[in-house]
Amino acid sequence: MSTTQPIKSLKSLKLFKDYFKYVKPSPRNYTLIITGLNSALRISDILHLTCGDVYNFEKKEWKTHIVVKERKTGKINRIFINIEMKKALEAYMPHITMLPDSWLFQSQLCIDQPLSRYQAYRLIREAASYAGLGSHISCHSLRKTFGYHAWKQGTPPALLMNIYNHSSFQVTKRYLGIDQDDKDAVFAKIQL
Repeated sequence: MSTTQPIKSLKSLKLFKDYFKYVKPSPRNYTLIITGLNSALRISDILHLTCGDVYNFEKKEWKTHIVVKERKTGKINRIFINIEMKKALEAYMPHITMLPDSWLFQSQLCIDQPLSRYQAYRLIREAASYAGLGSHISCHSLRKTFGYHAWKQGTPPALLMNIYNHSSFQVTKRYLGIDQDDKDAVFAKIQL
C-alpha cells in the first residue's frame, strides 16, 4: 500500500485541475477539487459543507471565510475563501440549488445527501489518472498539496504546523512529503 502524497509538479497540478474544467466539464467536481486544494480541509469536512457555509444569503454575497468544526478533531477552523475558490464557486452556483442548508457538494443519486467519500475518491483518482499521477493520489492529497506548495512558496514551518495542528515540524515534513529531491534543490540553488 502506498502512502498518499501531495501533487508536487505544477504541470501535473494544472492537468489535474483542468480535467473537470475542460476535459470532462463538471462544475461540482471542479469546485470540490479547487476547494480541497485551497482550503487544507479534510475531505470529510469539505463534503459536509452547506451552501450557507460559503454564501451569505441575507447580504447576497460570498462569505470571506468558511467556519467549520472539524469532524476529526472537534476544533473550530476558520478558512479564508481565496480568489480561486470564489471563482470556482461563482461558476458552480448556477448548477445547484442555492439554499442555506443544501449540501454544497450534493450526491447525484440522493439530493438530500452530500457526495460520498468513495465517490469523491473516484473522481479525484479519475483526474489524477488523466494528469499521469500515480496511485499515491487520493482525497487527502488535496490537503497535502496545499501545504506542500505553501511551504515551497515560503510559508513558515510553524504556521503550517498550526494549520495542520501538528505537534512538530518533523510530523509536518513527513506529512508534506518533503524529501531528498527538495533538499537537493536547496543545495543546487545556493551558489556562494
